[in-house]
Amino acid sequence: MQRQRPQPQRLLRHRLLGLRREFLALHLALIAAEQKTYEHIHGRIGSTELLLELMLKDPWFTWLHPVSDILVRIDHLLNDEAFDITDENVDHLFDEARLLLHPSIEGDGFERAYYEALNRAPEVVLAHFHVTRVLLAEAA
Repeated sequence: MQRQRPQPQRLLRHRLLGLRREFLALHLALIAAEQKTYEHIHGRIGSTELLLELMLKDPWFTWLHPVSDILVRIDHLLNDEAFDITDENVDHLFDEARLLLHPSIEGDGFERAYYEALNRAPEVVLAHFHVTRVLLAEAA
């Protein structure tokens, strides 16, 4: 029989899972939008393995790394029994997500690239809306 987690721990996991679900959808929408633009300029990316390699190493995709980083840290917290899911950990991840997702035409790096992705890809706008809704619900 599996030991049941205390209620606060379950609620914290639920919060994290909600953020993860919407953040992952945003990440996938951003990858698809960047892939489409990249392929329009450079030609078709031949395989998933090549896309993954480009995402890791090509400057075209490096601006997506902060989104990937937050997802990795959420997964680490959810799946590594060595770490307790605490209010502080969860709040910190939500704060980081809020700070990151500020598109700006005048910004540098992520802010500018995010602004451009939002302006060219409706699926990114929709995913941004869903993440923002989760973040605002948490702030209320």
